[in-house]
Amino acid sequence: MTYEELIERLDPNVYQNLRQSIELGKWPDGRKLTPQQREISLEAVIYYENLHGIPEQERVGYLDRGAKAGTACDPSVRRDQSGNNDVDPDQFVEVKS
Repeated sequence: MTYEELIERLDPNVYQNLRQSIELGKWPDGRKLTPQQREISLEAVIYYENLHGIPEQERVGYLDRGAKAGTACDPSVRRDQSGNNDVDPDQFVEVKS
């Protein structure tokens, strides 16, 4: 069985357990995930989500950009090589703590 076949046949409950283990950093029995286990589990979950058409907003690692979409805080805003961008700096408010 190939990796792709394994993910195709992965039971949804196993997918949920892997996802929860990644989120909590431990297996359902309480043992801590090693960095390698976390990496492999995350790859499997991402592959499963892509293969099974899980909506983007329900996928692991999804970030809702909300009001920041399209601003300089949004990593999808493109900047050219000179450091210029299409963002109007006057739209930002400086927040001091």
